[in-house]
Amino acid sequence: MTASITRPAAVLFDCDGVVVDSEPATFDLLAEDFAARGLTLDRPRMEALFLGGTIERCGRIAAELGADIPADWVPMFYEQLYARLAIGTPMIPGIVAVFDALDAAGIPYAIGSNGSLRKMQITLGQHPALADRLEGRIFSGQDLGMLKPAPDLYLHAAASLGADPAQCVVIEDSPTGARAAYAAGMRCHGYAPHGGAETLAAEGAVTFTTMDDLPALLGL
Repeated sequence: MTASITRPAAVLFDCDGVVVDSEPATFDLLAEDFAARGLTLDRPRMEALFLGGTIERCGRIAAELGADIPADWVPMFYEQLYARLAIGTPMIPGIVAVFDALDAAGIPYAIGSNGSLRKMQITLGQHPALADRLEGRIFSGQDLGMLKPAPDLYLHAAASLGADPAQCVVIEDSPTGARAAYAAGMRCHGYAPHGGAETLAAEGAVTFTTMDDLPALLGL
């Protein structure tokens, strides 16, 4: 362990793209839906526009770009998304080893996501051992009315663990989430396995590309 690395009091994880690999299915479904409504977007453009946001925000931006988005689009899209995610949502490679290292070090952790609690129940619930170890520590910014990039969600998660926010570390994959961590006064490590490290670094995150490197970054 590098002497300059201070072990955190708690580690707070985003969910989509950090704990479960749900983003490919979500972006695929968004692309299909928007194309049928007159708006064609490639994956890099969609990630720049939508990563880290809510489905409601995705629909609003798509409408501004010319898509024909009906008033009841958000609940309709969510039902389609839940069905697709239920088919199979893998865990991010290496995340279980990260949780194992945190448990061994006695460092608590929690999930803070802009996604709905129902979505996390569907994705995390496919991995019972993972869901069990996260029981009572999964927080939805959407359900709580604490959406990133505001700091409230991560402050709420830290309080639930009895941890000083200044001693917490956040693991994120979106600039929106990194801004929330910064606003909460927390260090942030930005997971960028497929590029995009520069946008995370611009928000103050220390970037990494594989979960295998995260325990060392946390001083474990």
